[in-house]
Amino acid sequence: MKGLRALCLTGSLLLVAGSPVWASDDLTEEEIERINAVLGEMQCEMDDDDIEKEDDGFDLDDVLCAEGQFDIKLDTDFAVVEKRAE
Repeated sequence: MKGLRALCLTGSLLLVAGSPVWASDDLTEEEIERINAVLGEMQCEMDDDDIEKEDDGFDLDDVLCAEGQFDIKLDTDFAVVEKRAE
């Protein structure tokens, strides 16, 4: 019985230790709304799943705009700091 308990505990710890930490990368609803507002002003749109939160702001992949498709970087104040055509 002790062996089984130790095996279960070890397995649980491995699952927790091996799992990626997503909490710090999670976007808030407010951040998603602000990003979509910025994109709306630029006549652009994108899938919310293509937003990546970074230390210095946000990386937006596959943004569809009236003039084409772009990758866009926003700073922490939601200002565009880079816009490159794909």
